[in-house]
Amino acid sequence: MNHLRRELAPVTARAWQLLDQAAAEALRPALAARRLVQVDGPHGWTHAAASLGRTARIAVEPAAGVRGRRRLVQPLVELRAPFAVDLDLIDDAERGDDGPDLADLEGAARQLALAENVCVFHGYDDAGITGITQASPHDPIDLGADLGAYPRHVARAVAVLRQAGVDGPYGLALGPDTYTGVLETAERGAGLLLVDHLRRILGGPVVRAPGVEGGVLLSIRGGDFHLHLGADLSLGYARHDDTAVHLYLEESCTFTVASPEAAIALPA
Repeated sequence: MNHLRRELAPVTARAWQLLDQAAAEALRPALAARRLVQVDGPHGWTHAAASLGRTARIAVEPAAGVRGRRRLVQPLVELRAPFAVDLDLIDDAERGDDGPDLADLEGAARQLALAENVCVFHGYDDAGITGITQASPHDPIDLGADLGAYPRHVARAVAVLRQAGVDGPYGLALGPDTYTGVLETAERGAGLLLVDHLRRILGGPVVRAPGVEGGVLLSIRGGDFHLHLGADLSLGYARHDDTAVHLYLEESCTFTVASPEAAIALPA
């Protein structure tokens, strides 16, 4: 038995398969950060910290003539989203129901993906995580309300990164409402969808990113931003009662910025 304690749950193998599949389907479109930053791991549940690649000198010598340096690390944070599944749904799955109502699971999955995105793009101060927009030294470029002006603002943001010596290709994470507006917009007289124009400027993707405020433009050349995974997203068992089994979706992770100059915030 491991820390997820799935063996203790009154959940059949077939039901676990349906639950795992439903979680994966809900998570896949929402895990926007993983499409734009480097993912290191997963390294397992016992992995407790990510190396920062730096040390700090220890003033006191452990023995005469022996100097000590402490390696600097960033602890991983455990993110958990609980939910419940009616025991009747578990029984129905065993009877052959392939489409149970798993709205609570899907909602938990979306919230956990949102939390991961927030950690990456905007940080999680109480967990010691500095996000991309917090670390960026560049003045934000306001996207404004005029979608037709987005190509100009995005091109300006790309120019800022290039002037800072940051090569592309580049990616653009947009909050859900902003992303929907971009998808629905065609440029006048150009016969070109706005999203396609933005992709040409970036040389990379435009990604719908729940949890992002406005937009974040970043280099996706690799090595600038690291999402460190201990245990990847997994379903675990908490308890059960006469009517429901209480489960959770969990991961352990942290995020580090190696090149703060490789991104710029685009508030809307």
